[in-house]
Amino acid sequence: MNTMRAIRQTAFGDSSVLELVEVPVPEPLPTEVRVRVHAAGVNPVDGKTRAGQGMAAIQGEPPFGVGWDVSGVVDAVGFGVTTLAPGDEVYGMPWFPREAGAYAEYATAPSRQFARKPRSIGHVEAAALPLAALTAWQALVDTAHVEAGQRVLIHAAAGGVGHLAVQIAASRGAHVIGTGSAAREEFVRSLGAAQFIDYRSTRFEEQLEPVDVVIDLIGEAEQTGLRSVSIVRPGGLYVGVPSGISAEVAAAAEARGVRTTGFLVEPDGAALTQIAELVDTGALRVAVERTFPLAQAAAAQDAVATGRTQGKIVIEVV
Repeated sequence: MNTMRAIRQTAFGDSSVLELVEVPVPEPLPTEVRVRVHAAGVNPVDGKTRAGQGMAAIQGEPPFGVGWDVSGVVDAVGFGVTTLAPGDEVYGMPWFPREAGAYAEYATAPSRQFARKPRSIGHVEAAALPLAALTAWQALVDTAHVEAGQRVLIHAAAGGVGHLAVQIAASRGAHVIGTGSAAREEFVRSLGAAQFIDYRSTRFEEQLEPVDVVIDLIGEAEQTGLRSVSIVRPGGLYVGVPSGISAEVAAAAEARGVRTTGFLVEPDGAALTQIAELVDTGALRVAVERTFPLAQAAAAQDAVATGRTQGKIVIEVV
């Protein structure tokens, strides 16, 4: 076992720059584990980074590996690792926003950036969780401190992050309002949303009473930012997830006494352990719309780029 299959890119551009190559199998350094990857989740940031946006500035110039979401089995551990052992089934979002190379047969990272995967689901579903679920968890729990009885508005509620955010907020007793297309209403309500607004036919700010928290997974000032801030109660919080807070939105929020924050997800094994507990108790389920083999990673990223997926896209490596 000297080499492995991996997806790498040698230039910035469209999905045609992704190549299936043979590269050396990585060895775990002290405090690291090596994971035999069974499945890798695909996220919008993957394609943006490939195109020279997203985390591209942090990655540096190509060539580099692609992807962050991993589910697999530990097959080797470095010196000092005490929490995991060979044979453990794990999932994680290692190294984000630095290069992780998740679209590959093996990946190495610090052991505490992984957690034992939920027992009740397979590797495909587990690989769909880390980046999206950690984004939802860290935005709602660690940043907004959502509590029972609060009103939480989630934009793009049927998407990869959105459908998990709805469930996490609902599990904490929040009154959840989701926005999306009419075709997604039944799905979003089945996740625990108390209200649903079809963004194509209804202006949400004209229909809703004030809310305590907005999780904006669209993040365009004119489309959702300014309109969302207008219905957040004074002292409430607007979280701009994909692109931060524009000066325009910040000014409007300050004038209303509304707090704002940008957001970027971080690796967090402890939170993944809590997320796994939600999955295993039935409080959280991940929707996987479609899977692709490793050799079709470009097609997987193209599917995500349509912006029309319900839930997640996953690459099956094994």
